[in-house]
Amino acid sequence: MAPQYYTVTWDQLHRDARALAWRLIDTGPWKGIVAVTRGGLIPAAIIARELECRLIESVSVETYNEESIGHPVVTKAPTAAGDGEGFLIIDDLVDTGTTARVVRKLLPKAHFATVYAKPAGKDIVDTFVTEVSQNTWILFPWDTDAAPQFVAPIARAPGRGA
Repeated sequence: MAPQYYTVTWDQLHRDARALAWRLIDTGPWKGIVAVTRGGLIPAAIIARELECRLIESVSVETYNEESIGHPVVTKAPTAAGDGEGFLIIDDLVDTGTTARVVRKLLPKAHFATVYAKPAGKDIVDTFVTEVSQNTWILFPWDTDAAPQFVAPIARAPGRGA
């Protein structure tokens, strides 16, 4: 099945991160936030502001790049989060769950939240805002050209007979 694309603008990401903050506000208070780099950095900053949380950690797990998928490697572990108790883990997306499983193992008592979730990984996180299909590739604003571009209507998509 050919991948579908879902383009997320800066405005949409901000709204979705704030929606995630609304879902999390009554599950705290939080000692701190652990942002999963790199995708979780911006949502974590928005959520930290909304929840008035000042302690922000990061964890970096390399699992793939645009060319290949590999074995996950923790390149930077969080230092102040302990086992995660009282901490909130924030990432932009849970896809297959590979990164999420590694982070969960590092911080088993943390609450894991993502802005977007795919079916293969959604059961690993505690909270998310929007579910997309497994074959959807999310184009985040930091991965795309900032210039608005024309997008043909769905009816004109290849293979639709239009």
